[in-house]
Amino acid sequence: MASVFSRIIRGELPAAKVYEDDLTLAFLDINPASPGHTLVICKEEYPGLIELPADLIAAVAQTTQRVAKAIQTALHPDGFNIVQNNGAAAGQVVFHYHVHIIPRWEGDRAISYWRPGTSDPETLQVTAAQINAHIDKETP
Repeated sequence: MASVFSRIIRGELPAAKVYEDDLTLAFLDINPASPGHTLVICKEEYPGLIELPADLIAAVAQTTQRVAKAIQTALHPDGFNIVQNNGAAAGQVVFHYHVHIIPRWEGDRAISYWRPGTSDPETLQVTAAQINAHIDKETP
């Protein structure tokens, strides 16, 4: 079954489109965390970052930057959250790769995504080594 985003791409569902090119589409979130909350999607349906080919990662990143610049000029936020959730445990609801651009203003009540924790240097080094051991050294 096609995702809601694929249905938007095909024109089966309406969207307030902000930008579109051959590989990506940006539109306003229907449940915004703040005014101007925009989703940037790749037009091909992939569930998340891990499955996405490198060229589409680059295309979505470029569109995200282009749209963020336009939001900055149009709405004058004090900052942005750029968020990409992978998996239900991370808050992903639509399993079609997408990035959230959430404009932020000083004193707004938009959501915060994490609360900083603490760690010791030894634990950080052990965790870094565990991750590094699994880095694919041949392909980006």
